[in-house]
Amino acid sequence: MPTFTGSVRRLLFTPKLADVTFTGRGFPVETPKRRLEAIPQAVVCGFEWAIDCHDQWEVEARLALVDQELRGFAYEGATMAFTILDAMGRGRRTRALLDGPGQPHLLLAYIGIGFAMARLPRPLWKKVLPDLAPGPFHPTMSWLAVDGYGFDLAYFHTRRWVDRQESVTAYPWQGCPRYFPRAFDQGLGRALWFIHNGDVSNTAAAVNRFADHRRPDLWSGVGLAATFAGGCPASDAVALRELAAGHAPSLALGSVFATSARVAAGYLPSHTTETGAELTGLSSTEAVELAMRTAVSSEGDGSSPAYELWRERIRGEFAETV
Repeated sequence: MPTFTGSVRRLLFTPKLADVTFTGRGFPVETPKRRLEAIPQAVVCGFEWAIDCHDQWEVEARLALVDQELRGFAYEGATMAFTILDAMGRGRRTRALLDGPGQPHLLLAYIGIGFAMARLPRPLWKKVLPDLAPGPFHPTMSWLAVDGYGFDLAYFHTRRWVDRQESVTAYPWQGCPRYFPRAFDQGLGRALWFIHNGDVSNTAAAVNRFADHRRPDLWSGVGLAATFAGGCPASDAVALRELAAGHAPSLALGSVFATSARVAAGYLPSHTTETGAELTGLSSTEAVELAMRTAVSSEGDGSSPAYELWRERIRGEFAETV
């Protein structure tokens, strides 16, 4: 049940559903696509349930009622809320969630941690990553938290991060401050897909307004969003790959991670299969096999984290094929 303190937190932290719609954000969209707009709304619902309730079982029960296609996004919101509560206190709600029913949604949960980072002072960031057992995704894929941070700032502060293209101040996430802006741009690229309502031409034009050195990471974010969230028919995915031109391997890289995340969560929608095939030339099974075959278990090479070494291996697989 909701608590008085939880209700106050909800009023302070939770955006209104109307505020996360594309029209509410002032995005250049005439007719928002319901599939894409429902995603930030699912995040808000998950956040509300988690920030407001004292009983974690009740939060998990509510999340289980969300449609499978949107459930991972609701877990993003719940993880965001639990991360804020844990970082501001001494709780272990996030770990309990991700050791339990949130485990299949770990990759999206990292993004939810990034949403929390956008609302927490940087001195508290050292407390946001839960102490989970090492595995194929943790802690390597925790860079998706920085991705989530970049998405959040681009989505809610579009003029600064998209229109003015400001550069983010580095932070030593996983001991690699130099890589922080790149992971940030990966999330910014995902946000561009939503800001432009899944329109491939407008999204590509937005990416191409950025400096050349930022575009590979932006394109990988676009590929992840288009494959995981959907929003365009397969024929448009073909055009998206053509518009990416020399960055098509980065686009394919994002698509591979998106398919892997969907499979890990136990639900593979048709748009993921179809868009993934067009962006990578692979079936969903082949995409997941590629991700697992190229996984990096080391801590990195000193200049790049293991996450980027993994990304390089996947991107290299497409150098001659897309």
